[in-house]
Amino acid sequence: MSEHSTPNLEVVVISGDEHADRFTLLRPLLFTIVYEILGSATEADDVLQDGYLRWAAVDLATVRDTKSYLARLVTRQALNALRASARRREDYIGPWLPEPLLLDDNDASADVVLAESVSMAMLVVLETLTPDERVVFVLREVFGFEHSDIAAAVGKTVATVRQAAHRARKHVQARRKRFEPADTATTARITEQFMTAATTGDLQGLLSLLAKDAAFTADGGGKASAARMPVVGAERVAARLVGLFHKGRGMPGLRIETVNCNNAPALIAYRGDHLEGVFLIEITNGEITDIYAIRNPDKLLTATVRRRISR
Repeated sequence: MSEHSTPNLEVVVISGDEHADRFTLLRPLLFTIVYEILGSATEADDVLQDGYLRWAAVDLATVRDTKSYLARLVTRQALNALRASARRREDYIGPWLPEPLLLDDNDASADVVLAESVSMAMLVVLETLTPDERVVFVLREVFGFEHSDIAAAVGKTVATVRQAAHRARKHVQARRKRFEPADTATTARITEQFMTAATTGDLQGLLSLLAKDAAFTADGGGKASAARMPVVGAERVAARLVGLFHKGRGMPGLRIETVNCNNAPALIAYRGDHLEGVFLIEITNGEITDIYAIRNPDKLLTATVRRRISR
């Protein structure tokens, strides 16, 4: 169009790929929002796929803020999915843990808020919130959305959202220690020592690494061998680990790799090409405070897919 066209008429030329370009640019952010709401990378992928189909039908001339629009769109879908899954989780066998999220090395570590928000410990705490409180907390505390935008996303008044945000913040603060990530060198050292002690059956070596009140939580979902209740206390956890890895040494073709899941060191165990489980290690003040074992095969479907997260 000529630059001499009618001066009072703003004409926006939209290419055929404009929907895809905008969505792709924001996809890491949208994925992170949905994953933190659902605790499931698999479900987050489904929400984003459906969200893109809805987005592709939108008249872009009506969109004033692409980020806010897409965040509201996927949040509504994620909230519906969360409400549905909350009912299913009531019948879940054993502890329910979020799906592990394989990250590019140091993907989140430079952003302390983002790193904390995807940690397994934080996601476990978020499981204790109501669906509405969880969505409000994630959007407000992690991503910094205005109360008015959150209200539009969840279909509530601004006053109701403010109250939910206050309740959720108090709830999380009461159940989650202040996040103080270990430095890279400390994390690497403790992870290496843990892997050596666990795989060689060194009980004393494990005890030297575990906090007194360390906990081991396993999620098998009734589909894989796993403790039905969390194991608490350094001696009990160390004994469980020695037994678990001793059993593993008898499996032909077993191999273990060290990776970064949920911005924490993790061990991925394979038997041949079959993924047996993911073990995440939380380190606080130089000690291992929590070990999370995800063994439910349904939660391992995308565990080897590296993800980009953003806020």
